[in-house]
Amino acid sequence: MRTDSPLPIESRALGTLTYIKASIESAGSLAVPGMAGVVMGSIGLMAAALASVPVLAARWLEIWLIAASLAFLLGGALMAHRIAVQASARFFGPLKRFLLCLCPALLAGAVLTFILWRAGDSGLIPGTWLLLYGCAVVPASTATNTKDMKLIVVMGTLFVALGLLAFQAPPAAHTLILGTGFGALHVIFGLLIGRTRHGD
Repeated sequence: MRTDSPLPIESRALGTLTYIKASIESAGSLAVPGMAGVVMGSIGLMAAALASVPVLAARWLEIWLIAASLAFLLGGALMAHRIAVQASARFFGPLKRFLLCLCPALLAGAVLTFILWRAGDSGLIPGTWLLLYGCAVVPASTATNTKDMKLIVVMGTLFVALGLLAFQAPPAAHTLILGTGFGALHVIFGLLIGRTRHGD
């Protein structure tokens, strides 16, 4: 018997609409591999441990510069691997945005490190690193997907807070603060980001 009452939307149709919406949102975003954060954080923790050794304490700047270079290379390699696995041109736009947000502050940090070292103000370097890294990470989060973005913004904000703390703290506390930021925060948020998706 024919009826004029509207038919309810089927659950399959709702599922399809949800999938389409998620696909559109992810098309303009970058999925940051959580493992990259864990690897970078592990390197940071090792650097903090080495810099804490009394014999190596005077070499703290060299230790952290080597650790930063290694973390940058490995983190970048893991990011490149993620994009290569997904093999989609749609990720290059978000990747370009991510790098444009991240790299200027990192470059400023490198320049200021050299200037402060030459001026004999090495005690200001830890705070500068943490502050500028946080200021780089927060805007870079806008190129990532929604779930990652919230976590990355929180992480970046904590880096800024640690940077401000480092400016006020005595030099003896700098290794601990650097290890907390570049070590512990990277590991913790890398694990949290990895939990939001499969394959990390």
